[in-house]
Amino acid sequence: MLLGRGAGQEYGGKTGIMDSYVHGYHPRENERLQDQAGVLVELLHSDTVYPAGTSVLEVGCGIGAQTVTLAQRSPGASLTSIDISGESLAQAHQRVAEAGLTNVQFGQADIFDLPFRVESFDHVFVCFVLEHLSRPADALAILKQLLRPGGTITVIEGDHGSAYFYPRSAAADEAIRCLVDLQRKAGGDALIGRRLYPLLVDAKFEGARVSPRMVYVDSSRPELVDGFTKKTFTAMVEGIREAAISAGLIEQERFDVGIRDLYRTAEADGVFCYTFFKGVAVKGRGRRYKPKATPVRPARHRAGSQAHRGMMSEER
Repeated sequence: MLLGRGAGQEYGGKTGIMDSYVHGYHPRENERLQDQAGVLVELLHSDTVYPAGTSVLEVGCGIGAQTVTLAQRSPGASLTSIDISGESLAQAHQRVAEAGLTNVQFGQADIFDLPFRVESFDHVFVCFVLEHLSRPADALAILKQLLRPGGTITVIEGDHGSAYFYPRSAAADEAIRCLVDLQRKAGGDALIGRRLYPLLVDAKFEGARVSPRMVYVDSSRPELVDGFTKKTFTAMVEGIREAAISAGLIEQERFDVGIRDLYRTAEADGVFCYTFFKGVAVKGRGRRYKPKATPVRPARHRAGSQAHRGMMSEER
């Protein structure tokens, strides 16, 4: 499948990936990703199983945090896992090897310049990737090309605007907002979970279904207190401390108060909630979808209403 004119080349090969991965590639971030994957396995992946003999493309596999789970749950399926980072792929390969899995192959590729032929895969799996793209709609259109008719796409994303907790803290809200703002400045969208359904529909997938997957944490669930509240979410926000302060988004003291208050929600009387969104849709058996181009109208037609002009320029 790694031959021929690749899907995505008709988009000019222009990357739509953020200028930088806002969370960084340092060892602590890798550890956080593993913690996240470990505590969320059942919540996110309990209903993701691929039939034996099918081919699955995992896009943006990173260090393999989700790859191992996918391969273990679908031992008869053949997985192709790709990422743009060679360093991350090396770690993913090691994790898969340590787990004794033999149904995964890896490749380094840009989602906007993929080396696969059209209609090469039965299923596509995308987890925590669209939030880092400046052109998520185009990415979905490209991935749709790679699916065989009747194939499925599964997309999982978070939404940092869904976080709420007790005790309440304005400083913690501001620290979280720094992460949202940094990701937006880099070209991504930390609130993309709420957009999954319209994105799938606009890409002309059929039968789109999106389900919210809430993580609810209190002291009666100590594994989530440690694995999610502390080591996943709060660690993620804490990880952008220097970037947020350097960008002038918040004062150092205020950010530190916010992080302290997030850790406070992990105490005996604390509560933390966060919602992920999981979308599943099918590629129909009609013609291949191509993004709609904004029509160029003659000058005499450009005096339309502001609302109409806004609709015509809406990004697809």
